[in-house]
Amino acid sequence: MANMHLTPTQFVPEAHREETVGTVPSNLESRRHQMFPVLTEAEIKKLQRFGTVRTYHNGVRILEAGHTTFGMIVTLSGRIAISRYDGLGNSWPITEHGRGEFTAEVSQLAGRPTLVNAFAVGDVEALVIPPESLRALVIAEAELGERIVRALILRRVGLLEANSGGPVLVAPENSQRLHQLRSFLTSNAYPHTVLDPKEDEQARSLCEYYQPAPEDWPLVVCPDGSVKKNPSNADMGRCLGLLPDLDEDKVWDVIVVGAGPAGLATAVYAGSEGLSVLALEQRAYGGQAAASARIENYLGFPTGISGGALAGRAYVQAQKFGVEVAIPAPANRLICDTYPLEVQLAEGKRVKARTVVLSCGARYRRPALDNIAQFEGRGIYYWASRIEANLCKSEEVILVGGGNSAGQAAVFLSGHASKVHMVIRGEGLKATMSTYLIERIRATPNIVLHTHTEIVRLDGDDEGLKGVQLRNKRTGEESACDVCRVFLFIGADPNTDWLGDCGVDVDAQGFIRTGHDVTKAQCRANFDEGIYPKDQPVRAALETSVPGVFAIGDVRAGSTKRVAAGVGEGAQVVSQIHAFLANLPLAV
Repeated sequence: MANMHLTPTQFVPEAHREETVGTVPSNLESRRHQMFPVLTEAEIKKLQRFGTVRTYHNGVRILEAGHTTFGMIVTLSGRIAISRYDGLGNSWPITEHGRGEFTAEVSQLAGRPTLVNAFAVGDVEALVIPPESLRALVIAEAELGERIVRALILRRVGLLEANSGGPVLVAPENSQRLHQLRSFLTSNAYPHTVLDPKEDEQARSLCEYYQPAPEDWPLVVCPDGSVKKNPSNADMGRCLGLLPDLDEDKVWDVIVVGAGPAGLATAVYAGSEGLSVLALEQRAYGGQAAASARIENYLGFPTGISGGALAGRAYVQAQKFGVEVAIPAPANRLICDTYPLEVQLAEGKRVKARTVVLSCGARYRRPALDNIAQFEGRGIYYWASRIEANLCKSEEVILVGGGNSAGQAAVFLSGHASKVHMVIRGEGLKATMSTYLIERIRATPNIVLHTHTEIVRLDGDDEGLKGVQLRNKRTGEESACDVCRVFLFIGADPNTDWLGDCGVDVDAQGFIRTGHDVTKAQCRANFDEGIYPKDQPVRAALETSVPGVFAIGDVRAGSTKRVAAGVGEGAQVVSQIHAFLANLPLAV
């Protein structure tokens, strides 16, 4: 990977430097009044204690995409012109803000770099509110804060729907790494543009200039104009401000490892109660739940909600309460022989905390097929988002798995693929899937269930998967299936192998023991060694064998593997954290 930098118009043909497009995607036009609200004079007066009044002369660039970090800018006089910008010099007008209108979207709750440019139209007087004051505002002024946060969310949705702004990914269509980066960005609800050098003039010019080798794909142009060759997810995180520069000397009240539903629940409740919280996520907030096309048994959503929407709301909620979320920030070691506790990240940095909550979930299982890695992202997928759905339009696909996630994915993909072949090793779905999903699958004519069946071979070449060989376990009969897309939902293993140095107790399957299970395991071990202590230490229900370290969600032994259960444990653990912190010596 290499870093370079473009001048703003270096690869931009003159005709492309400014395009006039619809300011709001058509499906959001009816909510324009919520996306761009006009504050009343009374509301502007309420905001004044949270910010500082500044003056900008005509033509001054107030915000620069990819560079400027801020909270919210409220126009008091004059006008501020807002436009999307993609790092290649392309600009698209969005709107102009007059008196009582404000500039910001969800990134500004955390003080991330802006995705838009803003220029003063005429002399402008504006109220500038920094991120920490913006968070204080939306909490202190509940009704006004609700309107502001709704506008911030809708503006991000607008950027995503417009499919412009943010980084530009340049690569041939079948690039394996291109799909992986797109999936990373999409999972984190980050707008981006994909250009194929065979089809786009700007992309060709960029490739002619940088002459990428096969291992350099994709070229990525960050919003600030810097160019990276085949960046890692961590490089992308830094490029976009998703991965902040964490202070190794700061001691957090809580470090949450894993930002799935359970971890986000802990972050929200702990942050709302005044604890300092750092959430570390290795790929994308929401975890595996975010890949669910529709969750229909989550309390309060009778018509269902997509996993992505639920996770996105929780992520914004965490930012609202001042939680620092670092993505991607995989933890690879927990250090418990000193206090405060330390979490070592994959890149070597260590962060400190008084308590650690393990909500690190699980890793996708791979079937034992020799060449599976060759086709990951080019025919083999472990989730089913809009990106994958668009790839398999009018194609036949195979989906392997019989759990709820597999059922949701099958129903979702059936709306795009011509046929979904659902492959399971057992004799039916009743033992592993909710009844409502089984009924829906039965009612969907283009989903075909294949029982007692498994994949035994993958066929393809450097361009991707071309077909698979299926075997019926009962008859031994094998058959070839000419499909180019296979979706694997065959479960996951607990992500706990990185905890060995700390001595966190796990069961035979690798799931983390907590509370009474820890006490029972230690009593058994002591008995086997002939030790009979009078008093066993009493642990909180979600506390592990290591004091101050808690486990919640799917990674915890005995947990119910459901979104609602994970969220419940995420909320429950906060009271146990408070109790632990209350008993610490004052000097700690």
